[in-house]
Amino acid sequence: MKNRERAANIALAGLTLAPLVLKVDPNLNVILTACLAVYVGCYRSVKSTPPSETMSNEHAMRFPLVGSAMLLSLFLLFKFVSKDLVNAVLTCYFFVLGIVALSATLLPAIRRFLPKQWNEDLIIWRFPYFRSLEVEFTRSQIIAAIPGTFFCAWYASQKHWLANNILGLAFCIQGIEMLSLGSFKTGAILLGGLFVYDIFWVFFTPVMVSVAKSFDAPIKLLFPTADSARPFSMLGLGDIVIPGIFVALALRFDVSRGKESQYFNSAFLGYTFGLVLTIIVMNWFQAAQPALLYIVPAVVGFLAAHCIWNGDVKQLLEFDESQTATISEDGDSTSSKKVE
Repeated sequence: MKNRERAANIALAGLTLAPLVLKVDPNLNVILTACLAVYVGCYRSVKSTPPSETMSNEHAMRFPLVGSAMLLSLFLLFKFVSKDLVNAVLTCYFFVLGIVALSATLLPAIRRFLPKQWNEDLIIWRFPYFRSLEVEFTRSQIIAAIPGTFFCAWYASQKHWLANNILGLAFCIQGIEMLSLGSFKTGAILLGGLFVYDIFWVFFTPVMVSVAKSFDAPIKLLFPTADSARPFSMLGLGDIVIPGIFVALALRFDVSRGKESQYFNSAFLGYTFGLVLTIIVMNWFQAAQPALLYIVPAVVGFLAAHCIWNGDVKQLLEFDESQTATISEDGDSTSSKKVE
């Protein structure tokens, strides 16, 4: 684990636990927690091979439509079906998903203390009566899943805001680490579509806010406030993961060119600026705001301005992570360089 990533991990853990022992301004907490989650996820995404899931232009175009269908389905589900029943089913689903995400997040720290063969030797388990279905795992993954299981059991039984946030942060970090936009063109399509999606569902319908308040699952981060009428400020995980995978692509672009976090700094600064602007506007109008309305133009704008200033527009637009990965297999690419 790199020094800066380690420092960010420690800061993120401390900030997450801080409201238990002292009063933390929720606005500052939102900004610092989201930015640290993006920072950690971005640096974890820098590997000798690109993230395992790459999005195409077609997927990016369809994503806002699929997201809209899912959001509307959840809204109708909460409206016509018992909220307790829906949340009970969702709790079971996120119990399993949480174990996977939390164990994967903890694994790099745990595996350093385990024997090498525990990290490398695969165990194959086949489902009874369905022998064609199999799961591959290592002993180190089993060890990492133990604290994850106990933690998810605590979340399912208590629904404490701290448990919610830790699971939510695990989902954010894993999402940024594992997902790849492939190219900046795909990223622009995705962010542009979700920019419109967020504005429509927050400003023109009650759907987004209603689902966020009804959905009792770690799809949002909760920040304690001193206001009894509004005990928590909320930030959706999508407002961290979606811009985060774009910022992570900028970091891997820098690494592929052997540069020292050049465009990553611009994109990350844009994310921070957009998030701060969201908080300012939200407090000014005392109303929920679509965070992507401010974050998307800031991230894309900061990166574009820096790129135009340096004259690297062509290189940035032509960057394709899948082609970079293919070249690296022949030993001709610098995409596997480490960021110190």
